[in-house]
Amino acid sequence: MYRDIVEWRGQNPPPASMMIISDQVVRDGDLSWDLARLQQRTQYNLVLAYSKERYDSSSDVLTSGRWEWKKLLGSEDNNNNNRIETRIELSAMLCCKSCNFECQSRVKFRKYLSSYKHARQEYVYPTRSEPDRVTENWGRHYPAAATPEHAAAKILVWWDMFDCPIPEVYDARRVRPSIEAAFRKLGYSGPVSITAYGDFNVTPDHVLRGLTSTGVDVAHTIYDVTYKRMYGDLLEGQESNTTPTNIMVISDTHKIFAFATVGLPQKQKHKLFLAYSCRPYKMLNLLTCAKWLWHSLLEEEVSEERKYIGESESRAMFYSKLCFCDWKGPDYKSRLDDFKTHLLSEEHAQEEYKITAFLELKRKMRNLSLLVQYDREQWREANFSY
Repeated sequence: MYRDIVEWRGQNPPPASMMIISDQVVRDGDLSWDLARLQQRTQYNLVLAYSKERYDSSSDVLTSGRWEWKKLLGSEDNNNNNRIETRIELSAMLCCKSCNFECQSRVKFRKYLSSYKHARQEYVYPTRSEPDRVTENWGRHYPAAATPEHAAAKILVWWDMFDCPIPEVYDARRVRPSIEAAFRKLGYSGPVSITAYGDFNVTPDHVLRGLTSTGVDVAHTIYDVTYKRMYGDLLEGQESNTTPTNIMVISDTHKIFAFATVGLPQKQKHKLFLAYSCRPYKMLNLLTCAKWLWHSLLEEEVSEERKYIGESESRAMFYSKLCFCDWKGPDYKSRLDDFKTHLLSEEHAQEEYKITAFLELKRKMRNLSLLVQYDREQWREANFSY
């Protein structure tokens, strides 16, 4: 089935619509991983039908409509069903994929399926249960070079400093020019916007100044809510953005971000890039144009003058993602001082404590719920065993 889907896509370029009736398109289904990657490169209008058991399951493949299979069948009256059956009798092609046998007669087809020849062919050439993943080599061969549409498009970088911190002996002023240099090598010259998420209460002052003096925005957060704040900001910035954009995520939570961002290239003309401190053990369903190891990205050659942008020229913004405050005034020193003062304030400390306490309570309640569930199951087994 999947081979035929891929073949049809090759013969029918978009705009075009496809309907797939299968439970294997939901997340972790046999078709989901490869189809999601195909859709990121070439977008078709997809509609799906599932069984009742899988209807509420999420999918990495964006669709314009979906139905529960039995309800879809029940939507036609008997007269329509009769007309459809007559049309099928006249025009439908009946195929055996194991034998490459085709005919249009139901009687002949049933006779063939019960024949010795068919049983023999199916034994020698069994149908594979798993589909051939046509995008499996795209991680190595997918074109990273910029297309004319994306070459001058803006580049948005979302950086998790908990997973990918700045090495101790590294000059923080090199981060921005190193990222820009990596993109320039691939032909991307658009304006770069970088937002760094981290705990800036414990970040050394020279690191904070080094980043912000080169125009890197900083967003204070704590480890447990970093991903949620990053992803929320990423979506907020893209919902109203219909222009082609290059999006880069620097984080080791690549599997979570892959699930979260896989829809962006399917819905809008965005290109995705990743950087991480260690390579994922399994290929992601996210189709990226380039991937870097964090330490190798920081080793990009940059000119000395790119490291020394005067603080007065910096347009860096400061955020507290716990208190939802920001500092965007014209004077860099005032913005920096106000940001640092806020992080040391009682108001900020209380907000941080409330979030930490809530998350701890949530973890305890979850563990308690699991213990109750376990006790209930053990009680049932003990009572039914007698």
